[in-house]
Amino acid sequence: MEILQQRSTTAQVWEAAEEFIRLFHRENPGAGDPRERLAAVRAELAATDTYRHTPEELEHGARVAWRNSNRCIGRLYWNSLRVRDRRGLTEAGAIASECFEHLREATNGGRIRPTITVFAPDAPDRPGPVIWNEQLVRYAGYGDHHSITVGDARNAELTSALLALGWSRGPGTPFDLLPLVVQGVDDKPRWFDVPPDAVLEVPIEHPDGALGGDGWSDWGLRWHAVPAISNMCLEIGGIHYPAAPFNGWYMGTEIGARNLADTDRYNLLPAVARRMGLDTGSDRSLWKDRALVELNRAVLHSFDRAKVTIADHHTESRRFLTHVQKEERKGRDVGADWSWIVPPISGSATPVFHRTYEDRPSSTAYVHHPGALERAQGRDLV
Repeated sequence: MEILQQRSTTAQVWEAAEEFIRLFHRENPGAGDPRERLAAVRAELAATDTYRHTPEELEHGARVAWRNSNRCIGRLYWNSLRVRDRRGLTEAGAIASECFEHLREATNGGRIRPTITVFAPDAPDRPGPVIWNEQLVRYAGYGDHHSITVGDARNAELTSALLALGWSRGPGTPFDLLPLVVQGVDDKPRWFDVPPDAVLEVPIEHPDGALGGDGWSDWGLRWHAVPAISNMCLEIGGIHYPAAPFNGWYMGTEIGARNLADTDRYNLLPAVARRMGLDTGSDRSLWKDRALVELNRAVLHSFDRAKVTIADHHTESRRFLTHVQKEERKGRDVGADWSWIVPPISGSATPVFHRTYEDRPSSTAYVHHPGALERAQGRDLV
């Protein structure tokens, strides 16, 4: 698959660069008067059609991009993001190795640390490297039957493409780790097995054995601890970093109400309802709702028991409004996409439900570029 580069004119880059450099100096008074830095950026642009961020600018830009993420409810801690500067890397193998080290550092023994690793940016004469997977950790989906998928159905196409490329597949469980697909500069995409020691997984069990079995332990459910998004481009001041995997920590509903419950993912609600002995013959019994709550209880209980960082949707909703208040006191408006900020269960029971938000764009942001979704599905990989 050809990587479509988001090309900007030098004038457009300068406009975005000037905006960002002024913001950086305004929010970092110790950096001094921005005029000298702006003159240097303008000269570098005139000579090369691009410019290079200082380490301090890169760090602040990555944090501001998180602050500007309209779909993220967990932005209160944006300024704590750890930035790993790996801009010198362009080769797929080196990038994959640093992605696995990112996972190890972010996992931090279960005390998850918000982390980003930034690889080489797009250049005027060539696109930067890209990571095909949506996240650094994904589970395989084996389409062994036209109506049945073992594993994560969302990843069935990527799994099929990897098998066609020679991946020998995992043991065939619903939670086999998919390889990481990385495309280096001027290279074809290559796949790399994810080392088991880079991935912390949490067994999912229900706290009440009375719901059947040994608290569902016989199901073998589990989920990985670090949600590291890897197919979004980090844009700072007109410079695009297409490979910049980043993570916070999970909110329980991401796992319990979406990954494990969605009908096009693991679709576990019917099985949970049967284990609970619920009447699934009519939607009016609210069996889906009851099963959904218990599945989310199981996720929170399991992460807490494993001492792995996770947030619940009620607490995170209050934290988001604290973030909004703090930003407003600093004179900064907070953009948000209501459909993403409101949790997928018990929405009206959370304070974020009862507000409206403006979904405003920003020039410093994490962005899905054209082709990102198709790459995550493995299209044209073979």
